[in-house]
Amino acid sequence: MNVRRRISTVALAGSAVLGLLAVSACSTSGATGKEDGKLAVTASFYPMQFLAEKIGGKHVSVTSLTAPGTEPHDLELSPKQTAQLGESDAVVYLKGVQPAVDEAVKQSGVQHTADAASFTTLESHGSEVGGHDEHGHEEHAEGGHDHGDESGLDPHIWLDPVKYAEAAKGVGKTLAAADPKHKADYEKNTAALVKQLDTLNQEYKDGLKNRKSDTFITTHAAFGYLAERYGLTEEAISGLDPEATDVSGSRVKDLQALAKKHDVHTVFFETLTSPDMAKTLAKDVHAKTDVLDPIEGITKKSRGDDYLAVMESNLKALQKALGAK
Repeated sequence: MNVRRRISTVALAGSAVLGLLAVSACSTSGATGKEDGKLAVTASFYPMQFLAEKIGGKHVSVTSLTAPGTEPHDLELSPKQTAQLGESDAVVYLKGVQPAVDEAVKQSGVQHTADAASFTTLESHGSEVGGHDEHGHEEHAEGGHDHGDESGLDPHIWLDPVKYAEAAKGVGKTLAAADPKHKADYEKNTAALVKQLDTLNQEYKDGLKNRKSDTFITTHAAFGYLAERYGLTEEAISGLDPEATDVSGSRVKDLQALAKKHDVHTVFFETLTSPDMAKTLAKDVHAKTDVLDPIEGITKKSRGDDYLAVMESNLKALQKALGAK
């Protein structure tokens, strides 16, 4: 069952205005792409836009369906956006994050579509990912994590550099199939990006190797793959919904106990959602707050101007919180 927050009429109206502005930009950009011979690529939200731009390089004109600063899980497409998507030469998206996009892609008839989720393996993650084996607790993942994906699989693959690299390879093949003339360049760009992601993965391995604690607390269960990759345990306040405001008292008590038991001194919040829950919990457990960015969009508040830079900032935040040397 999908867990969705209800958006107020005012929020919908605001989104509609933003959507129309984005449509105008997207439509213009898409048309320009076709006129100047570039491949017109539509990306669903920032992590997919980053892949398309890095791999496509000078041969593509990329537009995103999700405006900067917009929480991508809540995206609703306007008729103009749906039409623009259908006129694309290629679409890069991630099934399970944005149900409206998933349906639009299915109905679009676009021949060259890259579902990043199909290029790697997905897992079911909940409010806890990882385990506390060294403390005598059973390793498990609680609850579902669907964000619109009826299978309950966690779509946040881009926060694991290894899985993101697998997705990059698939996107590269899709762009090459859509534009065979520039296949060699797409392959070259894909290899360069994969190398950068391999380096990032090694930096995380080395940077988190010598740490005092394994457990970190976040507002939103987005970092399950990252936690598993580097042997950490993610504990999320809200779990299913990135903007949930109603958290059970028992969950709060559990987190308070976990923070004390596992020496947690930092509660992480995000850039696109309210920090109130994180600040409240941090106050209760006498901890600090900091940003751990799920990189669903880049804004002026982001600690970096692209995916790689923000991932570097996330590593520094984790090192500090976990007492890594």
